[in-house]
Amino acid sequence: MQKYTLFIDTETSGLPKNWKLPYADNANWPTAVQVSWVIYDEHRREVKREDHYVSNNDLAISKQAYKIHGLSAEFLSQHGDSRKQVMKLLYQDLEKYKPLVVGHFVELDYHITGVDFFRVEMEQPMNRLPMFCTMLATKNMVRNPQMHYLKLGELYELLFNKPLGNQHNAMTDALATAECFFELQRTEAIDDDKITRQQIERERLQKPVLKGGCGVPVLVMLIFMALIIYWL
Repeated sequence: MQKYTLFIDTETSGLPKNWKLPYADNANWPTAVQVSWVIYDEHRREVKREDHYVSNNDLAISKQAYKIHGLSAEFLSQHGDSRKQVMKLLYQDLEKYKPLVVGHFVELDYHITGVDFFRVEMEQPMNRLPMFCTMLATKNMVRNPQMHYLKLGELYELLFNKPLGNQHNAMTDALATAECFFELQRTEAIDDDKITRQQIERERLQKPVLKGGCGVPVLVMLIFMALIIYWL
């Protein structure tokens, strides 16, 4: 297993109109408005954290996305860093630490960072790294027959018996994902074998990424389409 684990979360300007279109279709793909990540070593000690708003205002923030995270173009222009600067920092940490990348609905974070790497003419380093999704891993913990997956706040409350405050702030969500992951490890709901099996399954389903493309596997496409209404 990897020596380091990187927990990532993104807040976005919206959702793509069509998940099948390549990253080169700029009008189709949203952008990250906040990107946060926290890195831990093998002893679960925090190594570093990065929390960045993105100032580029080349893509409009949808009303639905604004209702979720409350980030306006005006706020981002005052408090954000350039997309290129943020993506460069993320790239450097992914290359330096070569971590296991963990997210809750990590495929969304993978594709949002992927399209923004594409926009600044950088490759997606996550293509060379193992990834793990706490949302997929906890599907068996869902008790509502009308639901397929637990939202991060729901998983957090289930594990710790308290609500998760300040949700849909990327740093809050990245830290909460780390807490959930480590608790699931402690209770042996997650182990090295489960992490490996999820990665093998992801690689089996992942189509080769074409230049300017997204390479969304069929199964993940179905998950995405089912979650568009659920997630937002």
